[in-house]
Amino acid sequence: MIPFDRIVIIDKNIKNPIYRQIAICIINAIRNGILKAEAHLPGSRELAKILGVHRKTVIAAYDELYAQDWIIIVPKKYVAVSAHIPSLKPHKWSQTNPSVSYENNFNLPLKIIEEQEPVNNIISASEIIIDDGYPDIGLSPIDSLLKTYRSLTLRKQAIKNAHSNTAQGTLELREQLVIYLSETRGLNITTDNIIITHGAQMSIYLSSYLILNKNAAIIVARPNYPTANSAFKETGAKIIEVNVDDNGIDVNAVEQLCKNQKISAVYVIPHHHYPTTVTLSVERRMKLLELSQVFSFTIIEDDYDYDYHYSSSPYLPLASAGHSGNIIYIGSFSKMLDPSIRIGFMLAPKNFITQSVALRNAIDAGGDGYMQNALAIMIKEGELKRHLKKAKKVYQQRRDYLDSLLNKELSQYISYQLPTGGMAIWIKLLPQYPISQLEVMKGLKIKTINLEQNAFRFGFASMNEKELEDVVHLLSLEFKKFIHQP
Repeated sequence: MIPFDRIVIIDKNIKNPIYRQIAICIINAIRNGILKAEAHLPGSRELAKILGVHRKTVIAAYDELYAQDWIIIVPKKYVAVSAHIPSLKPHKWSQTNPSVSYENNFNLPLKIIEEQEPVNNIISASEIIIDDGYPDIGLSPIDSLLKTYRSLTLRKQAIKNAHSNTAQGTLELREQLVIYLSETRGLNITTDNIIITHGAQMSIYLSSYLILNKNAAIIVARPNYPTANSAFKETGAKIIEVNVDDNGIDVNAVEQLCKNQKISAVYVIPHHHYPTTVTLSVERRMKLLELSQVFSFTIIEDDYDYDYHYSSSPYLPLASAGHSGNIIYIGSFSKMLDPSIRIGFMLAPKNFITQSVALRNAIDAGGDGYMQNALAIMIKEGELKRHLKKAKKVYQQRRDYLDSLLNKELSQYISYQLPTGGMAIWIKLLPQYPISQLEVMKGLKIKTINLEQNAFRFGFASMNEKELEDVVHLLSLEFKKFIHQP
């Protein structure tokens, strides 16, 4: 006799109703060939006794199986597996709990994506984190944004607009961006030149998928934004690294590479390079634009923190210069408002945006229309500009205060160039102080560490002066340990 007490395993600690658990276990036994077509099952009273449950629970399970055509019920005679079940070779029965299907590996052909280093986002209450350049949520007008969001969900016309063409982005937000980006970045565009994305990362993926393939080559800086490198790598394209110095990516090296082979694209972060924070010089900007015309390559311009420049007005983007439509411009609101606000944008010629929307539709129906329209209202009413003006003043003060702390307490251990903008400082440790020791500090976690460069990004924008003092003090104590090690 088939041991139903081993086939049907009931777990009273899970939320799934017991009758459903019984039904699922019997279905799995049929699928695994343990229960054959037309095989008789115990009566409801008998199975209830075997399983130690109420008879009504078994009746409910049988009713479920009957409704799904797994069994037939002949009243007052018998219950049996449906005659239409195909004959299956039985799996070896085990007295242990039946295996869960998804505990198995997927053993059919599968494309393997190279995993990035795992990030532990669980932070204890006593632990301090140095992020790599996040905004201060306390300064962000999130409350106002969410209030507008909620109000839109109560208006009939707003509800209709929120569901319209979100694969490209709501028309309201694109219209406001046309004005905003013209005023702040000198970009001459229309709504047809914009796609709204779930942050800069999606924009990078969409653009690289459309531009690159296994026969293409793309130039990136070294070091570079690792997520961008991952997206480029997945296209099969050859990634060629070019060094970065205090003036940005080495465009002379770019030129030499272009003379020796076909280059499809160059990915640059000209305003504040990630991770080093350096700004691409005017001379190199002009030469890179010239090279893109001479050698016919695409420039993917990632301008993730354009709005934060302290020593002068921000450099205008490469995309604002005269070009033949071969610059893909990427921006994001995450650095302005909150990393969890996943709204970015990509600018390109209309035909490129059309293909981007088609690709986006294949993987994602679109963004949050209410949030996009709430942001559009914030831009239209000038609230975003007011916030940025306030935040820029605070962040500059924090940058300068951190600069004074670093010079006072850590100057003998580190070197750095004070960035002209952005929300982080790129700090290089002197060679005798390996940064690997900072990875295991107790009470302090650094989000972005580069072992090869013996450096890390110190995000200052999200910390007040007291927090900056505490972090620098902890680092000072850690560096003193270096000195006293045998």
